[in-house]
Amino acid sequence: MATYVLVHGGGHGGWCYQRVARLLRAAGHEVHAPSLPGCGEHSHLVSPAIDLDAHITDVVELLDAEDLHDVILVGHSYGGMVITGVADRAADRVGQLVYLDAANPRNGQSLVDVAGPVINMTRPLGEVRDGVELVLLPAPGAAAFYGVDDPDDQAWVDARLTPHPWACFAQPLVLTNEAALWAIPRNHIVCESTLATRDVSMIEEGRAQGRLWTIDTGHDLMITEPDFVAGALTEIAALGADG
Repeated sequence: MATYVLVHGGGHGGWCYQRVARLLRAAGHEVHAPSLPGCGEHSHLVSPAIDLDAHITDVVELLDAEDLHDVILVGHSYGGMVITGVADRAADRVGQLVYLDAANPRNGQSLVDVAGPVINMTRPLGEVRDGVELVLLPAPGAAAFYGVDDPDDQAWVDARLTPHPWACFAQPLVLTNEAALWAIPRNHIVCESTLATRDVSMIEEGRAQGRLWTIDTGHDLMITEPDFVAGALTEIAALGADG
């Protein structure tokens, strides 16, 4: 059985993986879906200290504390920034990486660099609270921004979204162990609506290696299509590190 660590994106928390985690656990897999510092149920602990590095460190500490090895590390959206940093710092604990409609950064890039047109549009709608610049502020109907169109799902997501510190999106990712990082197999589960915005060589490499899955759904595909996502993650476990 596989061990999965599911990392959420901006404005979300570990709650967004409930459906996928339930399916994977029912199949006998071990699943961790943490909420990053300042997010989800930890939103009341938001502070100026929370940035991309803080989120990377939090997941690395989880791997250490739970003594996890050969982990299938999954990142959704902004979570792609986090899992890349985690794999750089803890390559010996990560068996595979999965980018779930996620950012695919290189050394020195921030989320603003990777997804500037989309992420920059959130900043004018943000606000400063207790010295922390926050974006992705929750509001009725916010779930539609993430491609959730079912009314019941929208209500469920809207009730759980939390603001996200802008510093996480602005801080560049610093990689120091790239040889080990890029030796880890990378898998991509991508929404067809965002496929055209992806790096062509990355997509072609994933397709050639049998490590690319696509689906026509909204950005929050772990909510809108949990069966598909859980199925792809199960296939990824079967592929293993050697493909």
